[in-house]
Amino acid sequence: MSDSSWTRVPPVPTTTPGARPAVPDPPVHTTDPGLLRSLEPLLRSWLPRQRWFAGKGLPIGGFRLVAATELMPPGGRLGPLGLLHVLVDVEQPGRPADCYQLLLGAHPLLPSALVRTALGPAVGGPYDGLTLYDAPHDPRLAALLLERLRLPGRTGRLRFTTEPHAVFPPGLTPRVSTAEQSNTSVVYGDAYILKLFRRVSPGTNPDLELSLALAKAGSQRVAEPVAWFESLEPGPGPTAEEPTTLGVLQRFLPGSSDGWALALASVAEDGDFRSEAAALGRATAEVHASLAAALPARALDGAALERIAAGMARRLDETAAEVPAVRQYADALRSAFDDLAKLGAGTLPGAAVTAQRIHGDLHLGQALRRPGGEWVLIDFEGEPARPLAERRGAAPPVQDVAGMLRSFDYAAHHSGNGPWAARHRDAYCTGYAAVSGTDPREQPVLIRAFETDKAVYEARYEARHRPAWLPIPLSALARLSTTAPR
Repeated sequence: MSDSSWTRVPPVPTTTPGARPAVPDPPVHTTDPGLLRSLEPLLRSWLPRQRWFAGKGLPIGGFRLVAATELMPPGGRLGPLGLLHVLVDVEQPGRPADCYQLLLGAHPLLPSALVRTALGPAVGGPYDGLTLYDAPHDPRLAALLLERLRLPGRTGRLRFTTEPHAVFPPGLTPRVSTAEQSNTSVVYGDAYILKLFRRVSPGTNPDLELSLALAKAGSQRVAEPVAWFESLEPGPGPTAEEPTTLGVLQRFLPGSSDGWALALASVAEDGDFRSEAAALGRATAEVHASLAAALPARALDGAALERIAAGMARRLDETAAEVPAVRQYADALRSAFDDLAKLGAGTLPGAAVTAQRIHGDLHLGQALRRPGGEWVLIDFEGEPARPLAERRGAAPPVQDVAGMLRSFDYAAHHSGNGPWAARHRDAYCTGYAAVSGTDPREQPVLIRAFETDKAVYEARYEARHRPAWLPIPLSALARLSTTAPR
């Protein structure tokens, strides 16, 4: 991220539902050094406790204030209540600095319902004597943010964009979603859901990019965006600006059922979820077809496949070094990536492989079944641990298929019902083939390589964040390591 700035803006004006006044761009001032000094001790304690903080287990070396924008100053329209938007770089040993988005409420005294969200009282700086807390949990400030999203235009380095067809009914009560995720989502009534990205990088987030592309293509398999906001940071040229996606407001799908919850319920009853799995396979193939038509796709040559295989092998080596339980399978698993490289070199038979934009982190939790039975895919941001440039790149569609197959395996092993997974993995592939014309089971080298790579990723993730779940990917790695090399 770029040099820091502090922006103080006038209160957002109250408007009628149909009005769309532009918000003038206020002057940007040199940052108040007291702001960061007052935030630093609070962030050192609060950040590591947040699920979305990526640097758990590592000491925090320091902070750098990237930008601060006062969306509502204390003493404004909301009385003593204030809303501060902050982008801050967090420095930790052994890793590049991560930039985090914070939306901070400020008030002299918190109601009991918000105490659990508090960072603590600010000492010194512009908020001296006020308690700072996580603003999305405050319905008053969440409503203020929705009001700001209705108004296209700029506030300092923040740019707000609204789709022309967007309609904002009055009285949308905000609530923070309790779903487990690496960001923060606020639901407004039954109309919209706002995803606030916490760990951000310069560039358009693929969740916005791909959802917009699918919506404009007329796809019914996506919750279309209606508004979003970005940070505009100076780029390499004298006038260039690099947008950083900060939040996306999308249509909410009330009454929808989470695919993960549905699958777990079926596993617990040893039920038959195959028709739903096949329908989900068809939905996945439809999304892939829409993305291939809307965005560039290309054939992968042998060198590209060899590079993909080398990256998979490197991730395996890194994971084996970090997770001792993986080491016993490493040599056998490497054959999956060797076969992929041979496919690229033409020494193994196989159909041509194409790369296109894909979901990037597809699993049962990223699919919602609507009351009518149709499936919608959500959260197109890709695996948050991967660099943004990598998540925005083209990849073989089989990567998404492998992710969903791993998710069926997770659901089954999470509840101790292994045979359930095989039945439903097959049903999903059958549904996918019915629309795409390509059965993933007929691409054994590709599917084994990508499923192995995904299981390796899972092993590293579980070892870091949920050690009790580590046996699930280890079971998959044991199975994949015994697959005969082809």
